[in-house]
Amino acid sequence: MTSAVIVSVRVSASPARAFDVFTEEIGEWWTPNPLFRLTPNGDGQLRFEPGEDGRLVATLEDGSEFEVGRITVWRPGERLALTWRQSTFAPGQTTDVDVRFEAVGEETRVTIEHRGWSEIPQEHAARHGFDLQLFQRRQADHWFALMATFAALVLVAIRAPHGKQL
Repeated sequence: MTSAVIVSVRVSASPARAFDVFTEEIGEWWTPNPLFRLTPNGDGQLRFEPGEDGRLVATLEDGSEFEVGRITVWRPGERLALTWRQSTFAPGQTTDVDVRFEAVGEETRVTIEHRGWSEIPQEHAARHGFDLQLFQRRQADHWFALMATFAALVLVAIRAPHGKQL
């Protein structure tokens, strides 16, 4: 069993709408964290290429692209799963992100499970020398901050569907 960081947030939206905001508007809610940069040049602008075998791509300031991961599960309103890597990972070295969207009354619980960090050595640049437990706490803090921004965007998106300003 591999280690995992698991965070959840409830949003005032249907699972389908939460999935849409998560995937279609990732460029709006993703906030870079200097401790967890995707590339040495930052995170750039993220976007999903939808569907299984699609990609999560970061477009950097110089116009180059970095493939963060490949989508392995694309079930709108239910589940999104993808491989995840930072540019400093060795070829073939990845972690996995699994996102679930579950109706809870009139809200949706969005749960992110980011696993595989125990396979990334402590001395690797992505782990900053942190022991696994401390690293996972820091990683969870980052995902919590991202989900707070996501939840706020869901509220805006409900008032103005598909990110249109009122």
